[in-house]
Amino acid sequence: MSGNWAAQGGGPADGCERGADVDVLVVGFGIAGGCAAVEAAEAGASVLVLERAAVAGGTSAMAGGHFYLGGGTAVQRATGHPDSPAEMYAYLMAVTPDPDPDKIRAYADGSVEHCAWLESLGFEFERSYYPEKAVIQPQTQGLMYTGNEKVWPFRDLAVPAPRGHKVPVPGDTQGAKLVIDLLERRAAELGVEVRFETGVTELLADAGAVTGAGWRSFDRTGTVRAGSVILAAGGFVMNADMVEQYVPQLAERPFVLGTTYDDGTGIKLGLSVGAQALHMDQAFITAPFYPPGRLLTGIVVNREGKRFVAEDSYHSRTSGFVLDQSGSAAFLIVDSVHMEHPSFPLVPFIDGWETVEEMEAALGIPAGNLAATLAGYNEAAARGEDPEFRKHPDWLEPQDTGPWAAFDLSLGKAMYAGFTLGGLRCTVDGQVQRADGSVISGLYAVGACASNIAQDSKGYSSGTQLGEGSFFGRRAGRHAALRVRS
Repeated sequence: MSGNWAAQGGGPADGCERGADVDVLVVGFGIAGGCAAVEAAEAGASVLVLERAAVAGGTSAMAGGHFYLGGGTAVQRATGHPDSPAEMYAYLMAVTPDPDPDKIRAYADGSVEHCAWLESLGFEFERSYYPEKAVIQPQTQGLMYTGNEKVWPFRDLAVPAPRGHKVPVPGDTQGAKLVIDLLERRAAELGVEVRFETGVTELLADAGAVTGAGWRSFDRTGTVRAGSVILAAGGFVMNADMVEQYVPQLAERPFVLGTTYDDGTGIKLGLSVGAQALHMDQAFITAPFYPPGRLLTGIVVNREGKRFVAEDSYHSRTSGFVLDQSGSAAFLIVDSVHMEHPSFPLVPFIDGWETVEEMEAALGIPAGNLAATLAGYNEAAARGEDPEFRKHPDWLEPQDTGPWAAFDLSLGKAMYAGFTLGGLRCTVDGQVQRADGSVISGLYAVGACASNIAQDSKGYSSGTQLGEGSFFGRRAGRHAALRVRS
């Protein structure tokens, strides 16, 4: 590509410019789009990236920097945590509500190579392990548990292993920007052209195949012809109408995780040419009450005073079950021995009571229900058992020493945060599909535009979006490039 794609034809009189030919057009430069662009260029394709923002990164750059990787990576081996592709596959198949075996097999089998590829960009995951229960660990250790691997029933279905690989950046936000910066550098070295402040407005199609796209940059518009178009423009959490239509729970006062450009543009572009969207009613939504991990020894109950989830679950799994309860309401109950305040004030402390009966009355729980739940839990926990939800022994301790405290996990009371998980149906190589499974020639989707492994809050693990976005972004970039060049 000559590098002057937007300078052919047109002019200031009409503000419209005719685009140049390019092998692969990538819409968006987040983790998925960046990896797609780099891999396509490495496969010999000419690549153009159109990014609506003034800088690369998108929502990916806001992330803490965990990549969900396993199968026996160098970090796992160095820290003494054995894993295999078979165990990673078994876990992801068990925790995903509508698993695609081909995608999960590819992800598990390719995870070790992908980890090495990420490090080849110019950084290294620390060969160290963070043992605490945390949302995103604040230090630089390279490995930790970030999902439900040790939670029943999953620990009986696959041998648990930590798979959250964190980039060596301290803190719990923007760690992934390191990888974005390195992708930008690699893309430039490979001759990828990136046009910022330029958004795609439509897809061009001919006889059912996508052949390019229309674009806008301020008052200038134009088209670019492309052998393959890869949609990597993010989710739709910032589109109020789409959120209200598909995931109304995200409209009920949670803090949304995204950028201005997570407005569903990529998904709508796919739908405009006949694509099918999957899991549009699902979102990652959470209000963590840990750290400290000590709070996991408590019990989580609904308005009826009944437990409904293993309290040691990954935080978005617990939150997903909270939203299933009547009124999306729930309480965390701990006794005086285990009482601590959450490290992050997302779940409000309600009060403390000298007796369980007083607490029941104050919380509006039917008399005797919470007392019975606590009594049954405490009796079993004293024996080292939890027959109801099989909480891991690490977090199984009686809550029998008054006074008792309660925290409010209810939607509208706790500070929930979330992002959308629905996206376009696509193959293991990112080719966008119609409802009948047929492929829309020339069109690909990756990252939050696509529906791959991350499908709901209950099965999510931290690092899945960065992990699958980068992994399947690479596959789509490579496939798109080889399709055109062959």
